[in-house]
Amino acid sequence: MIAILWTYDVREEFIADFVAAYGPAGAWAELFVEAEGFLGVELLRGEDGRYLTIDKWASKADFEAFLAQRRAAYDALDDRTASWTRLEQRIGMFHQV
Repeated sequence: MIAILWTYDVREEFIADFVAAYGPAGAWAELFVEAEGFLGVELLRGEDGRYLTIDKWASKADFEAFLAQRRAAYDALDDRTASWTRLEQRIGMFHQV
């Protein structure tokens, strides 16, 4: 299992939209659920107001296959939500030990 972690500084006026799209039943999860090996997404909010997503996949190969097949849809959703944040940063990909 792998987990891909992202952190976000969300603009106040877009918090509700962000939570709806990035949560476990949001637009990102809807896109990912089409892929083999997708295990779910978690959305967390820090005490400082930043958000963290944890995208879980059965393997790195499953995630890469998803990107190869659905890159255009991934990029389109990313473009649609980009203005909602002041900062979007991938923390990294972590492998279960």
